[in-house]
Amino acid sequence: MTPEFVVGFAKEAIGLTILVAMPMLGLGLIVGLLISVFQATTSIQEMTLTFVPKILAVFFGLLFFAPWMMEKLITFTEKIINNIPIYIR
Repeated sequence: MTPEFVVGFAKEAIGLTILVAMPMLGLGLIVGLLISVFQATTSIQEMTLTFVPKILAVFFGLLFFAPWMMEKLITFTEKIINNIPIYIR
């Protein structure tokens, strides 16, 4: 294994991690912004008001995006396992 291979492998793994996490992070961000705007317009400053909607949005996003996420992760894992003989040369 060359240093270039290790860096490329790490780059691909980090990129996949970011890609898979992005839908849930994006939903949490959007819901958080909407709740913040609601709190600012109504002058309700309850700290716990933001947590439940964000958790629900991330949970439903996870249910919706789980097949896509699993397909990406399985493809990456299969690629790694199939290329083990090449990696150990």
